Amino acid sequence: MKSISKAFFLATLVFSFTTGTAQSASELQETARGYMRQGDYTNAYLVLNRASVLEPKNIEITKDLALNYLFQRKYTQGLEEIKPVLDRDDVDDQCYQLAANFYKQLDDNKECEKLYKKGIKKFPKSGVLYNDFGEFQWEQKNNEAIKQWEKGIEVEPNFPKNYYNACKYYYASGGRVWSILYGETFVNMDPLGKTTPEVKSIVLESYKRLFAEGDFNKQTKELGKFADAFLQTTKKQVAIASEGIDPGTLTMIRTRFILDWYHDYGGKFPNRLFEYHRQLLQEGMFDAYNQWMFGTVQNLAAYQNWINTHSSDNKEFTTFQRGRIYKIPPGQVYH
Repeated sequence: MKSISKAFFLATLVFSFTTGTAQSASELQETARGYMRQGDYTNAYLVLNRASVLEPKNIEITKDLALNYLFQRKYTQGLEEIKPVLDRDDVDDQCYQLAANFYKQLDDNKECEKLYKKGIKKFPKSGVLYNDFGEFQWEQKNNEAIKQWEKGIEVEPNFPKNYYNACKYYYASGGRVWSILYGETFVNMDPLGKTTPEVKSIVLESYKRLFAEGDFNKQTKELGKFADAFLQTTKKQVAIASEGIDPGTLTMIRTRFILDWYHDYGGKFPNRLFEYHRQLLQEGMFDAYNQWMFGTVQNLAAYQNWINTHSSDNKEFTTFQRGRIYKIPPGQVYH
């Protein structure tokens, strides 16, 4: 009797230990993601496989398994993992993004393009699919890429990467209006991003070239009424630009631009970026904003000096900026 009680006690102890330490599929998934962040893809695979046994139809686990293969450059295995879910009812745009990425890495351009088109047809408001399809086309030296990025901006205006690519496209092709507007929009959406200094430099250089080239009318041929309004309003500040383009002169140029814009065009062309500029002007932070926008990339020493002599202004703007999320309402598409 005593031995039976002892055996029962041990069995109960083992059972309580195993059930107490057993992880759910979601917990295992988080553990695996931790391994992936560390670059330990083998352990990530082991843990994700265990999670998949617990929940074999969990599409999030499938995506993580495919992503783990992508990180290891095991493209064939990754495609085999993700491809079966593409026709499921619970498929999302990330599944198509992953599958297309595998085809691209395998140099199967025909299937890659076919999959992007299929994914966009199924998810017509997916900014990420338009962005990736545009990048794929750009790699193929296909100028149709800009149509994908601008469609992505239209259907999902708060996905930043399409602005980044569209900004760089127009900068390279001489489209000053949209390299400025798309670029500054991107900077406000992702103010701490790795590519933000690059885009700030593009916006600054675009302003310089716009005034240096001087032919504002030439710019309007392909761009429409909104761009023409932007250029004609900017043209009024040529005299200030003749002093040179720097954060100080840009603050003056852009201040006068906003005053003129809301006198002539504000009701006709609502624009989130210009609304933000007007808000900063009204709250006395526009100078600090322009210093942050342009001073950081034109002359870092001069910017640091400005901070030292305007510490309260800089602190006020920095606090304000950190406490907001830059969002764009739908429908503000004028291209």
